[in-house]
Amino acid sequence: MSSQAARRAGDVLVLVVDDYKDTRELYAEYIRMSGIAVETAADGFEGIEKAILLRPDAIVMDLSMPQLDGFETVRVLRGHERTRQIPVLALTGAMLDSEGRAHEEGFSAFLRKPCLPQYLLHELRRFLP
Repeated sequence: MSSQAARRAGDVLVLVVDDYKDTRELYAEYIRMSGIAVETAADGFEGIEKAILLRPDAIVMDLSMPQLDGFETVRVLRGHERTRQIPVLALTGAMLDSEGRAHEEGFSAFLRKPCLPQYLLHELRRFLP
């Protein structure tokens, strides 16, 4: 059964995109523990594919990823009709000057790693239905 088929009507879904498996799974688990359904993606390409297919309610994404970084990924998402309105939260350990650029590039919020679970959930809830 595909992830999309497993999603029940009314369920809230968040997509976590990060190239580091441990980080991706850690933040996904924080979100799951709050009762929100989660899908994960290991890079920008997979994140775009899953975002278009699943149309999550929000995306939490790292900025520093190989091949297609978070900035390039959010540009593609903002340019696609199925994903342009999805809130995308940057969750990154990137440089201090990345916050301004993240907002300019179309991210809805900027969070720094390490990010406490309650702060991540607080920020996510600002954008979830």
